[in-house]
Amino acid sequence: MITEEYLYAIALRECSLIGDINFHKLVRTFGSAEEVWKKAKKEYSKTNGIGRKTVSEIGKEDHLKFAEKEIEFCEKNNIQIRLRHLNEIPRLLNECDDAPAILYQKGNFDDALPKVSIVGTRNMTSYGKEFIEGFFEATKHNKYISVSGLALGVDKESHERSIHYNIPTIAVLAHGFHTLYPSKNKKLSEKIIEEGGALLTEFNSSRKPDRENFIQRNRIIAGISPSTLVVETGFGGGSVSTAAFANDYNRDVFALPGKITDPYSQGCNHLIFQNKATAISTIKDLVDSLGFNQSKHKMEELFPYSETNTQLSDNQESIYKSIKDNPKVSLDDLAQMVSIPSYKILPVILELELLGKVKSFSGRQFTAI
Repeated sequence: MITEEYLYAIALRECSLIGDINFHKLVRTFGSAEEVWKKAKKEYSKTNGIGRKTVSEIGKEDHLKFAEKEIEFCEKNNIQIRLRHLNEIPRLLNECDDAPAILYQKGNFDDALPKVSIVGTRNMTSYGKEFIEGFFEATKHNKYISVSGLALGVDKESHERSIHYNIPTIAVLAHGFHTLYPSKNKKLSEKIIEEGGALLTEFNSSRKPDRENFIQRNRIIAGISPSTLVVETGFGGGSVSTAAFANDYNRDVFALPGKITDPYSQGCNHLIFQNKATAISTIKDLVDSLGFNQSKHKMEELFPYSETNTQLSDNQESIYKSIKDNPKVSLDDLAQMVSIPSYKILPVILELELLGKVKSFSGRQFTAI
């Protein structure tokens, strides 16, 4: 049932200087969105860090009228309104300081099920597609929910593979429910709901899919799950921001490594090299790390590892031996040992890391595995 609390929450969130964090502060002080609407303009000083300018739009009739129309829109289109301060948003997401004050939801899902967020480039290659297929094939007997952003490429493939293997999936949108972007995925969005999944957005029906909304959306994808998988992404890709949010929230991040010459592996390799993601070496290891119990089902390795099959180049062998003989050696010391400039060593170390031979630590220190 949509009560007046939802009306005041939507109106309050429409105030230009009341974002999610200020919303939470005010509601904690006054007890409800309705009480904030009625009292905060005069009693703002009760809330630490809130000034007169922040509350200046509280009480505006236009915001209340907008909220009334928004509720009508939601009721007409079977959209649920979920308020964070009423503990109605997903549990893990609720732990994030900047979690959305309001979520709009189509469809339903069991929040008690574990979740895995899967993100990546719109320009997915056959390599990324093969990994996604392998991951869902390997986890088809597990009860969990996949989460992605309904974009083309990796997102679309993840949602479709989820549906194929009867795994519920959540799509997090970067706009309101008055539209669907990209329009190519309209049928997919309907299928997600039909197959026991949901569409989520923090944006009301006035919000278009503007560029900045996608970065904002990514924090929900990162915050709703304990783990995020980055399949393929270039330098500066949107998935890098999702990984950054996940790191900030102390979530696990896993990245699919690739050739250093492949543009859509470079972002993943960089995350791994900076210790912002764990390299995915085999699907079996990934599934174990996610905490899925696969003891009854045989797992296929994505990158089968064999000591005898690993042939190192002369450069790799020289650098690997120096690291092995000097655990936690720094980059500068290593450069002196092998008489190679540090900028030429870094790509070789990344190659060794992807081969499972070397592990890097903060401060550009390395050790052999």
